[in-house]
Amino acid sequence: MSARTKARKLALDILFAAELREELPTDVLSARGRPNQDELSEYGHAVRLIEGVQEHRERIDELLSAYATGWTLDRMPAVDRNILRMGAFELLWVDDVPDGVAVSEAVALATELSTEESPRFVNGLLSRLQRLKPSLAL
Repeated sequence: MSARTKARKLALDILFAAELREELPTDVLSARGRPNQDELSEYGHAVRLIEGVQEHRERIDELLSAYATGWTLDRMPAVDRNILRMGAFELLWVDDVPDGVAVSEAVALATELSTEESPRFVNGLLSRLQRLKPSLAL
């Protein structure tokens, strides 16, 4: 597993925990303490994802709500919602990650950690954002 894949899993853990606790993701990250030896290589990218999702969460949630046909954010499983937030952040604000990689990594997380239907849903919604990316006001 690549360092960035591990970073995405770490970031997802923090984002998920923050939502459940109704705390800021950066506060949950700070309370977690220093990374252990196994997390050092991916820690910087995880922090970037956590801070980016937190910074852009309002706009990300607007976009997810607008383009998730037939679904509200509240109706989505919490893990899917946070995978989508992270994927949307990488897709729309991280220039050094190719769009296809952002989408496929989010789908891989959904495959591993969520429901049977989740990978298709995550792929569809993030692919829609990818197609609309040039016209979205960020």
